[in-house]
Amino acid sequence: MTDTLRADRTWLVALAASLWGLSALWRGPLAQELPSLAIVFWEHAMLTLLLLPWLVPAVRRWRAASLRTQVSVLVIGAGSSALATTLFTAAFRLGDPITPQVLQKLQPFIALALAAVLLGERLRRSYLLFLAPAVVGAWLMTFADPLAVTVSSAQAALLALGAAALWAGGTVLGRAASAELRFVDLTALRFAVGLVTLAIIAGFTGTPLAVPLSAAPSIAALALLPGLAAMTLYYRALRHTPASRATLAELTFPLTAALIGVIAFGSRPEPTQWLGMALVVATVVALSLHEQRAPQPSVRAPERAEALQR
Repeated sequence: MTDTLRADRTWLVALAASLWGLSALWRGPLAQELPSLAIVFWEHAMLTLLLLPWLVPAVRRWRAASLRTQVSVLVIGAGSSALATTLFTAAFRLGDPITPQVLQKLQPFIALALAAVLLGERLRRSYLLFLAPAVVGAWLMTFADPLAVTVSSAQAALLALGAAALWAGGTVLGRAASAELRFVDLTALRFAVGLVTLAIIAGFTGTPLAVPLSAAPSIAALALLPGLAAMTLYYRALRHTPASRATLAELTFPLTAALIGVIAFGSRPEPTQWLGMALVVATVVALSLHEQRAPQPSVRAPERAEALQR
């Protein structure tokens, strides 16, 4: 028992998730002053530079991989890294500092649906029992008056949900690509492909990428803390942490986001928004626990995959 406790890294999952929750400290103010594309471009530039020693061998392994893995990496870099982070950053310009982050907790629902489409997994009816309250919670949380939706609040929510969908897609594709590539390969390729994608988009749209020197510390903090540090700690911890505990530990993400929003930005969510946040978090936890413990999970792998696992 002592060895098990020593090996457990639940606390490290909580630390990584809390770093994600700090994102609004820098992303919110930057989004009010600079183009979202420019912010995300320089994030990716810093991360690509830091991971440069691993990029060349990663490119070699990517070129030797199957066509499916090669395409998955390109989609992850362009969509799940470049476009998703740009949408997420833009959501801060239109919305409050809490909602865009907590809406990311809907990723498991989107990932399960995408797994059914992309990986041939099957959704059971029990999936809807979790999805319905999560959607209700997301609606309550997003709109201060759930019966009077404004255009700006709806736009912010759609941007955040678009980012969540792209990140969820990256999770599903990353799962498939990890059969041929290591985590460090996927990480280095993700940011490098994302950087090239952002440069191309900026060229086509004429978006200026220049940022004042005063913005560099905030962009560096975004790249290093909610970005590289959180991702590295999280995946390192998952190797030693049961999924059910990891899900509970990840609650530090919305809690930290809420605290930052209230303390640092003076955000004052309505009671219905707090209720919606609690409903989303509780439903995500319930879904994760159900998938780990139920004899019939909401998502069933295709018969061929089950036979291979046996």
